[in-house]
Amino acid sequence: MTWLPNQTLADFANVARLAGVTLATDDIRIETLPAPHASPTQLPTGQMAVYVFTHGADVLKVGKVGPKSQPRYTSQHYNPGSAQSTLAASVIADAERLGLGEADMEEIGNWIRANVDRVNILLPTQLGVPVLTLLESFLQCRLRPRYEGFKSQRG
Repeated sequence: MTWLPNQTLADFANVARLAGVTLATDDIRIETLPAPHASPTQLPTGQMAVYVFTHGADVLKVGKVGPKSQPRYTSQHYNPGSAQSTLAASVIADAERLGLGEADMEEIGNWIRANVDRVNILLPTQLGVPVLTLLESFLQCRLRPRYEGFKSQRG
């Protein structure tokens, strides 16, 4: 599946409208970080985000961060031991399918930065967490990420 962020977010605007939410054209900002990419250094003030990690055509993870979740946004997905359900831990668990060697797994954060694309979708905090959650859920349904939730929850 090829993911087209602009078209997908146009579809999301319709979903939001059906939920009674009006989005201004500048409410949603897309930040594309193709591999190799640098990890974001901070979540912009007054913003919350949904992020999407992809490897080729494979959508790996979709997640969200509120305005007080700096580590989740900037670093946790690059470090397997930093939190529950990180991209790094999921990639290590799936190393054979991805063709990762021992050196890759030891430097998994660097491997992610070098090989995985990241798209950040930024929204103003005044839209509220329900809109953030709606966007995350919409993208999870649309994109069917490989590593969403815990392994026991995946279809």
